[in-house]
Amino acid sequence: MTVSRQDFEDAIAAYWGVKQAQNAQSAIKAAVGAGTAGSVRGGKHFDSIAALLAKFFLEAGYPPESIRVTKSQGLELPGYYRPQKQWDVVVAYENTLVAAFELKALGGPSFGNNYNNRVEEALGSAVDLRRAALADLYPGEKPWLGYFFIMQDEAGSRRPVKPAKGALPVEDIWHGKSYQDRFGIFCQRLMAEQLYDAVCYVTSSADEPKPTEPVASLDWRHFSAAINARITYLQELGLPKPSWPLAPLFGNPS
Repeated sequence: MTVSRQDFEDAIAAYWGVKQAQNAQSAIKAAVGAGTAGSVRGGKHFDSIAALLAKFFLEAGYPPESIRVTKSQGLELPGYYRPQKQWDVVVAYENTLVAAFELKALGGPSFGNNYNNRVEEALGSAVDLRRAALADLYPGEKPWLGYFFIMQDEAGSRRPVKPAKGALPVEDIWHGKSYQDRFGIFCQRLMAEQLYDAVCYVTSSADEPKPTEPVASLDWRHFSAAINARITYLQELGLPKPSWPLAPLFGNPS
């Protein structure tokens, strides 16, 4: 069973707590499989998103123990400017970081309080790991990074924000932009600079949980295609190794 658009929309709804807690937990268990279901935390907003991402790799044949979605499983990865950084979903197989995901959100009513924090977190996490990879701290295939972001859709995030008057003028692109617009520009630049291999940026709210994707290149379709491309790429290199004996391709050898 592939990961569908409906799975994505259901996970966003579960993030807002729209579905009953029991149903949301059942969906998580079905997605992450028996090997990790017992360790999924109940009541955490991003559990449903973590489970959704885990499902890609479980269905591709990665062993459950290679897919980490909770702190107790060990989500820390080596950094260069610091010893370790904790990610939100980690898929590690043998000596290869198959995928690492940051799952973040920005809500109101005061969007400005945490906007810069979210930008700095995303930049710092990616730069640190990319530099660690250059230092040969990731000896397998090149690490793959994904970023999933939910912006709360309400008047405060849609309203244009005037940049503060500083010592030097800001780039023209930022004038007249809302926090939703700003984050779209930011995520596009994350991709352009190859800091992340895939970004999914959506706006949503508890009242209207069905996600809106403001930037076409950052929508669920592109994001899921990038994950599947990563899986296919590693499959061509023999990862993961089959967990069952392979039959001879051309019958029994003579």
